Amino acid sequence: MSVARANRGAAYPCNLHRKRSSVPMKSDARGKWAWPWIPLLFAILFVYFFGSQPPLNSSDVPYSEFLSEVRAGHVAEVQIKDRTLVGTLKLDNRDSKKSTAGRLIFTTRLPGIPDTELLKELDAQHVKYSGSGESGSSWMSTLLIWVLPLLLLGSIYMTAIKGLGHSPALTFGKNRAKIYDQSDRLNVSFQDVAGVDEAEAELVEIIDFLKSPEKYQRLGGRIPKGVLLVGPPGTGKTLLAKAVAGEAGVAFFSISGSDFVEMFVGVGAARVRDLFEQAKAKAPCIVFIDELDAIGKSRSTHRALNGGNDEREQTLNQLLVEMDGFDTSKGVIIMAATNAPEVLDAALVRPGRFDRLVVIDRPDLAGREQILKLHARKVKLGPGVELATIAARTPGMVGSDLANIVNEAALLAARRGADEVQMRDLEEAIDRVMLGLEKRTRVMSEEDKERVAYHETGHALVALSVEHSDPVHRISIIPRSVSALGYTLQLPTHERFLMTQPELEDRIAVMLGGRAAEEIIYHGVISTGAADDLEKVSELVRQMVMRFGMSEQLGQLTYGHPSKNGFLPNGLTAEERNYSERTAQKIDEEARRIIDQIHHRVHSILAQKRRELRSIADALIRKETLTRPEIDELLAQHAAATLLTS
Repeated sequence: MSVARANRGAAYPCNLHRKRSSVPMKSDARGKWAWPWIPLLFAILFVYFFGSQPPLNSSDVPYSEFLSEVRAGHVAEVQIKDRTLVGTLKLDNRDSKKSTAGRLIFTTRLPGIPDTELLKELDAQHVKYSGSGESGSSWMSTLLIWVLPLLLLGSIYMTAIKGLGHSPALTFGKNRAKIYDQSDRLNVSFQDVAGVDEAEAELVEIIDFLKSPEKYQRLGGRIPKGVLLVGPPGTGKTLLAKAVAGEAGVAFFSISGSDFVEMFVGVGAARVRDLFEQAKAKAPCIVFIDELDAIGKSRSTHRALNGGNDEREQTLNQLLVEMDGFDTSKGVIIMAATNAPEVLDAALVRPGRFDRLVVIDRPDLAGREQILKLHARKVKLGPGVELATIAARTPGMVGSDLANIVNEAALLAARRGADEVQMRDLEEAIDRVMLGLEKRTRVMSEEDKERVAYHETGHALVALSVEHSDPVHRISIIPRSVSALGYTLQLPTHERFLMTQPELEDRIAVMLGGRAAEEIIYHGVISTGAADDLEKVSELVRQMVMRFGMSEQLGQLTYGHPSKNGFLPNGLTAEERNYSERTAQKIDEEARRIIDQIHHRVHSILAQKRRELRSIADALIRKETLTRPEIDELLAQHAAATLLTS
C-alpha cells in the first residue's frame, strides 16, 4: 500500500515511427564463378563412386562355390581380373523359385593359388574366358580422390574472400548506421515535434547553416562541430535530430553507440573511421549517435571500476580524433543524445568537439497539451474530450508517456466497442500508466480488505487536513499491478520546481497517515503495508538533513556526495562520506527526531477524526473506490451530524 503521486516531471515529444530507408548496396558478381562448378564436381564424384557398383542381378559367392558352378556347367563366360573373377550364368539355368538367367557372380581370387586348375575346368566345360589388368590406381581415380576435393575447397574459399564486402560475418569494420539519403527525404519536421520550443530555437541555426553555409563563412564564423542533446528518456531527442535533418533536407546517418562496440579490439575504431568517411562523401549531412554514453563514458571512472576496456577506449579515442580531423565547412555536423551527461568523458564534451549542449527537459503544462494534440491527430476523439484537463492530470510525464496514454485510451475505447475516444477512456488510460492494471482476480480476506481501507483513508484524511498537500483525487482498495493493495491518488494543481520545508514535512505526514491509522484502529497492532511509505519517508528525511540543510542541529551544511566510482550492486548511487562517525550518529538522531515529530502530529490529527476515519473506511469497503466529491459529501454529512448533536 502506498500513496500514489503524479510528481513525475514533464515530457517531450516522443519518437514517431517513420519508414526507414537505407542506401542500397551494389551487387558484386565477383566470386560467383566458382558456384556453377560445385554441382558438376558432386555429379562426377557420384558417378565415380556409385556408377561402378555391381548390377542388381549380381551376387558375391565364395571361391569354392564359384568353382562348383563352373564344374556343374552353369557358367557361360568368365572374366579373369587381378583381384576378382566375374562369371555369367547360362540363360537356360533356372530354378523353381527365381530366374538366374544372365546373373553375374563375383568372387575374389585367392592370392598365391595358381589358376591352372581353374583354366582346365573352364576348357573342359567349354566356357569362354578373358582377362583384364587392374594394377595400380588409374589417373582418373587419383584426380577424383585428391585433386577435385582440393579444387572444391579452393572454390569455396575464393568465393567467400571475394564476397567480403557483402558477407555480414566478415564486415566487422563496416559502420552500421542507417542512412537516409537526400533522395530519401525524412518525413519528419518540426511540425512533428511539440513541447520543446527552446531546444527547437537553438537548432534553427544548425538548419540555417546547412542550407546556407556561405552566410556564416563570409564573416569567418564557424558552425559548432557537435551538438549534444541531453534530456530524460522519452523526451524526443532522436525525433528532434531527425526533424533537424528533415528541415535541412540533408543526408542523415543514424547509429547507436552500442553498435560500435564488439568483443574484438579495434572493430569499433574501424567502424568510426568508416562512418566518417561515408559522411564526408555525402556532405552536407548530419551524423547522429544515439546513447553516446555507451562509448563516451569517462575513461578514469571506467578504469577505477574494472581496470578499463581496451575496445571501448580505442573506439572513444578514434571518435575524438575524427571529430578533430574534419572541417565543418564541408557541411558535416555531429549530433548525439544521452540521458546521462555526467558520465561522459571530459575530452568528448570540451569546446571544439561537442560545442553546443541542448537540454531537452520535461514539458510544462502547455507543452504537454501540445504533445497530446500532436499524438491525438490520428485518434478520433469525442466531443467531450478536454486535452487541457488531461495535461493537467499528467505532470512530470514525458512525450513517450503521453503517447502511451493516447494509445491506451484508443485501445480501451475499441475494446468496449465505442466509435470515439471519450474522456473516461483517457482517464482510465492515465490510471493504467501511473498505477498499473487492476488486479480484481486477487481476492483479499475481509480482514485484509478492512485494514487496507483504513490505511488508505488515513492517507486521504491527513492530506485533507494539512496545509501544504496536493489535492486528493481518488482513493481505492482495488489492487493494482504495481504490487499495491490500494492507493491514494493526489494530483498537483500547478507545476512545482521548488519545495519549502513545511511542504516537505506535510508530504511526509501524508505518507505516515496510513501507518498512524492502523495504530489507532487496531490499538498499536501494525502490518507490513507501510513498508513502501516508510522507505520513501526515510529517503526524504535524510535528504532534508544531509542535502537541504533543514536541520538546526547540523546547520547549513551538506554531508556526503555521490561517488565517482558509479553505482552499488543493488542499483543505489555510491556515496563518499566526508563526515565523522559522530556526525553520522547526529544525522541518524536528527532524522529520527523529525520523523517522530511528524508522526506524533499525524497521530493527533487522526485521533481527532476517528469517526470520519471509520465512516470513510466503511464506504470504501462497500464501493472499493471513492472520488473526491464522494469523500467531501461524507465529510459534510459527518460535520452536519456533529453540529446537530452539539
